[in-house]
Parts: sequence; C-alpha cells; structure tokens
Amino acid sequence: MSTNARGNTLTQSVVTAIGALLSIAGTSIAVSAQNANDLEMPAVPISLKAVGSFFVGGRSVIQTPTETGVYGGGSAVVDQMYVQYMIPASARTSAVVFIHGSALSGKEYETTPDGRMGWYEYFVREGFPTYVVDQVNRGRSGFDQARFNAVRSNDAPPNSQSNLRRPSEEVAWVRFRLGPETGVRFSDSQFPTDAAGQLAKQSVPDLSPSSSSDSANYVALNELAEGLQKTVLVGHSQSGRFPFEAAIRNPRGIEALVAIEPSGCNAAGYTDESIAKLAKFPILIVFGDHLDASQKYGSSWLDYFKDCERFVHRVHAASGEARMLHLPDLNIRGNSHMLMQDRNNQAVADLIIQWIKHH
Repeated sequence: MSTNARGNTLTQSVVTAIGALLSIAGTSIAVSAQNANDLEMPAVPISLKAVGSFFVGGRSVIQTPTETGVYGGGSAVVDQMYVQYMIPASARTSAVVFIHGSALSGKEYETTPDGRMGWYEYFVREGFPTYVVDQVNRGRSGFDQARFNAVRSNDAPPNSQSNLRRPSEEVAWVRFRLGPETGVRFSDSQFPTDAAGQLAKQSVPDLSPSSSSDSANYVALNELAEGLQKTVLVGHSQSGRFPFEAAIRNPRGIEALVAIEPSGCNAAGYTDESIAKLAKFPILIVFGDHLDASQKYGSSWLDYFKDCERFVHRVHAASGEARMLHLPDLNIRGNSHMLMQDRNNQAVADLIIQWIKHH
C-alpha cells in the first residue's frame, strides 16, 4: 500500500473514532484556582508499574571559586537533562518522550491551565511508558551559573552573558494564537482563555539559549532513547525539530519522530544525507488552526507550515514516510499553538496515538 493510501485509511478511521470525542467540552475552572478540589478528576484510577525521575546527559567541568559562587572551586556537572516518567501497569513496548517549547518546561504536558488531564497522564492511560523532560538550562535541569558569577565579579564583560528570553503575557497570547490580539479570543478557540493566567505562570526563562545548549539537548535525548530503546520522540515549537536532529546524530533506540507545531522544518537546510537518514523513520508533523493570523511578534506560522510541507516532500522523494496533519483539513477547528492544552487535547492526542499504533 502506498504512503498516501495508508494516510487516507488512517485519516478516515481516526476521524470516525474521535467524532464523539470532539463534541465533548472540557470543564473549565477559575484562573485563580490552586487546590486539588477544583481539578477535573478522572473516574477511573490510574494503575502504574513505576513512577520516578532521573537525569541524562551532562558533563563535568572544573569551575573556580568565583564561578561556583560558594565555598570553593572544583568539579560541577552542567548540561544535564531532567526526566520524569510514569510507566503503566500494562505497558506497550514503545515509550513516548515529550519535549517542551521555548520559555516553558515539561509542565506544558501536565495538567492543563484549566485543570483537565494533560498529555503526560493521558498517554500513560493509553498504555505508553511516558517520559517528560525539562530542556537543558531550563526548569529542573538547572543551568550553568559560571558566566553570571564571572560577570558579577568583574571577571568577564556583561555582554558575555546570555540574553535570557521570556515572552510577556501579551506576546504569548498572540504568538500562541489564543486570539488575533491580546485579550481577544478567536470565536472558535479551543484554548481555555479564561485560564490564560495559569499558562502565564508556566513561563520560565531560558537561561542559556544557544546552539551549544541545543547540542546538549540532542546528546541527552540520544542517551535517553538508547536507554529506552523503542522510543517515539515528540518535540513542540522551539524543540519541534529536536527529534529530527537527535535521529540524524544517533538513530539507536528511536522508532518514530513527531513534531508538534515546529518553528519550521529546515526543509532547505538539511543535506540529502540528513534527509536520507530521516527517511528511515516514520515522521508526523501536526499543526493547528489560524496559521494565517497576523504575527507582529515573530515569523509567520503559515511560513513555518509551508516549510514543513516542503520538508515532507523531500522525505517522500527519499522514499521515506512523513505525514502532515493539519487539523482544519480534518474539520477540527480552533486549535492554538498549545495543542496539548486545548479543550480538545485528548482528541488531538488520539490522532497521534492512532498514528503511533499504525506504525
């Protein structure tokens, strides 16, 4: 069966299977709610074989007393990646690894801003050993403080520090396509805009945004995939291409690659050799709605989408299997950039799960 035939069969079966799910509206809670009594609790208890956390990647460096900032100099570990996981009691063989986007942490895959089940728990309930990471230099992965301490002690110039990136609430509203302008929602928006304040609280600064930081993430993801073996890497936004980059560098342990609204797919940038490597993996790219909305705070999402279409074409030309899943093409309307937090997040997850099962 051809790639297109498989894709059409998959689309028809998935749309039929999730039709009922799309009609179910999520229950929202107040923006200020913080206690567990306000959360939407599943009726069926979750059954786990294991739950825990660990670190992957990292390297040991020697730092001076000024760089460590406490007690004395010596060795310190930097560029490590924090990983948390849940393994269901009856687990499938393939593990799913979720990688978050810019100025966020692994929290984006946990409980949604309005208190519903996130993809982390949902994929576990669907039988997948599920791993959520904090990128290097973000969240619980920590960061290398040496350069900041060196500047404070006048041992380095101020411009040697990284620019710490964190979008404002106003920028995030438009950039994440919650609506056409700050405070105004799209009429069909799937994002729980009443809980946008909770999304704002998830924002964290990226403490070392650089190509070396990205490389450290690829090293850590490769180590994680090798340890897990049958691994589906799922990137989002700024990390959308991370699964591709990890697979190019070291394919061991990787089964499939998923990019959720990546900031482009580097269609023109990848060499034929890199495309040939990527063509060995099934690839899924997912985009939501309102891609043509005006973007005064960054590049056009429609341009990113078109770049990914060109990328898919190159993979197909190399006899690979890549699929663009544009939700409006399936008559699924109103999804934001934060697909994992939208009101229909479970229905979108089902599309990805069906694709994983199909492959």
